[in-house]
Amino acid sequence: MRRRAVLPILTAVYLLAVAGITLDPVPGNPAGNPLLRSLLRAVSAVPGLGWVDYDVAEFTANVLLFVPMGLLFTLLLGVWRWWLAVAIGVFATLLIEFTQRFLPARVSDPRDLLANTLGTLIGVAIVALVARRRRARS
Repeated sequence: MRRRAVLPILTAVYLLAVAGITLDPVPGNPAGNPLLRSLLRAVSAVPGLGWVDYDVAEFTANVLLFVPMGLLFTLLLGVWRWWLAVAIGVFATLLIEFTQRFLPARVSDPRDLLANTLGTLIGVAIVALVARRRRARS
């Protein structure tokens, strides 16, 4: 019973955080972040990882930002409605990208639709795998 009370609150807090991160009219410049630049330099210096650059880091961050979207909405709606959780992730991304077109300091990027949908799908898959394991143990 406690989970049912906490899950909607956690989802609302997550959605507010996503809105704050993606719709802040004056975002910071992550490419100018010295820590991020140093980290990317270190990672790309590892043999075989020379392809890791800012674009890869940004894409990965977008994927990771939307994994909770898939997790939370699949838990709220039920595993059998996984497709609705994915649809919510896609709709949220479209809404964000549309809104960013009207924010001068923001850039709307169609690659974000792919990254965010992938993140949502990963979140859905995690819930589905855990549910499947629980059923197998029962």
